[in-house]
Amino acid sequence: MRTAFAFDLDGTITQEELLPVMATQLNLEHEMRTLTELTLSGTIPFDDSFRLRCAILRAVPISTVQQIVSQVALAPQTLDFIQRNRDSCFVVTGNLDVWIAPIINRLGCRSFTSTGLHEGDNLIGVAHVLDKSEAIPHIRRHFDRVVAIGDSVNDIPMFFESDISVACGNVHEPAIGLQQISDYVTYDERSLCRLLNTLS
Repeated sequence: MRTAFAFDLDGTITQEELLPVMATQLNLEHEMRTLTELTLSGTIPFDDSFRLRCAILRAVPISTVQQIVSQVALAPQTLDFIQRNRDSCFVVTGNLDVWIAPIINRLGCRSFTSTGLHEGDNLIGVAHVLDKSEAIPHIRRHFDRVVAIGDSVNDIPMFFESDISVACGNVHEPAIGLQQISDYVTYDERSLCRLLNTLS
């Protein structure tokens, strides 16, 4: 049985959430924190919140964001698992393709992302905000089953479409709604990778 692994990026592969790191580096913490609070409270839908965050960061050159992203630490055991199984591993993230390119290049696996519109080094807009459920049918075409790994509410659509789901608590407590529909919940990277090796 061929098994594919669909990984969330922030807090699952990375050891920090990317947007807060960007905000801190660019002195935009207040704006990003406010948007995050409004999103988590349900006041602003995720798609709208993401587009607003991108609008805030639009004035920042893409290369500057990539430089910040390239310095974010990756979970070492998860990185090793992905690189050893790169043909069956996929990153499924709402982050913009142009921003996270350094991480995707380092991982060496395929990805499904939101897509940015850009002219040279300048972000001019968002072409598409990924609903994570979109990725799973594409992955399933070449595999017998799909294992989804994530930690947040926006991973729920991906979990519903997958055969096996793992709520991952490497960086913070997985969202309660995600835990409720998960087949497994792990709280450290070692346990996660042991489970993934068992499911391979």
